Amino acid sequence: MSNLKGFAFGIATSVTFGLIPLFTLPLMASGMLFDSILFYRFFFAAISLAGVMKVEKQSFQIDKRDIPVLILLGGFYTISSLFLFWGYNFMAAGIATTLHFTYPIFVALIMMTVFKEKTSWVTVFAILLAVSGVARLSIGDGELALNPVGVVIVLFSAVGYALYIVTVNKSRVHVMNGRKLTFYVFIVSTFMFLVKALMNGGLQPIPDGQSWMNLILLAIVPTVISNVTLVQAVHNIGSTLTAVLGAMEPVTAVCVGVLLFSEPFTSHVALGILLIIVAVTLIILNKYIQKSLRGLRHKWMVNH
Repeated sequence: MSNLKGFAFGIATSVTFGLIPLFTLPLMASGMLFDSILFYRFFFAAISLAGVMKVEKQSFQIDKRDIPVLILLGGFYTISSLFLFWGYNFMAAGIATTLHFTYPIFVALIMMTVFKEKTSWVTVFAILLAVSGVARLSIGDGELALNPVGVVIVLFSAVGYALYIVTVNKSRVHVMNGRKLTFYVFIVSTFMFLVKALMNGGLQPIPDGQSWMNLILLAIVPTVISNVTLVQAVHNIGSTLTAVLGAMEPVTAVCVGVLLFSEPFTSHVALGILLIIVAVTLIILNKYIQKSLRGLRHKWMVNH
């Protein structure tokens, strides 16, 4: 029963995160800039998460020594969100979300280069697959199918999220309650986007009731709910299976883009998405694959 709950929460996490374009694209079409959209997203999300913490009687208290790390984490999260939304101006939202989903590849690369984690053939193969997937998305019939600047921008969003994950795991805040950590990251991101909006002509007012609804849903569904269900999924089935279920993120985003916003879906797009999802899954299951292969090798040596 616990596993069933975990899978349900894991799927809910990835599907809700994949719904970002559903609420974002209409806001951009109404004339709102992504600085203002992201400010309202994290402002409303912080308020909602504070309400959840209050109901659950969780403490908001933090150690002063955690503040610099939380600011750094907020910076990485801000960069990730900003570059992903910026990428929507250059390509279909589903493809942008798929490129953002390469973040586990960048986590592996950072762990290999900075923390000298041992490299396996599975990791190298997965990285080659991911590069092939990005190339397949970017190049169709020998011509550039995507704006190369857009590809770089969205890959920067993946790097930002990878840095966020590595910093959470390798810093002193890794023992902090997940919701408390997320709340303060949202606070930092809200402040950063407010400053950025004020530097670029000011914060835009929310234009109409439909935009209010989209902003509130953007804050709650792919932001608060996805983070809350993520914690539940990890608790029930562990981080590895939860991460594998994250493959539903780009699939959901592509379905939303194709079905609701008439975004193109070609064989090149399908193959590129498949290669990236397989590559990310290999990275996530790397340790299990290595362990299974060692077990098979041991059995073969015993029998021969």
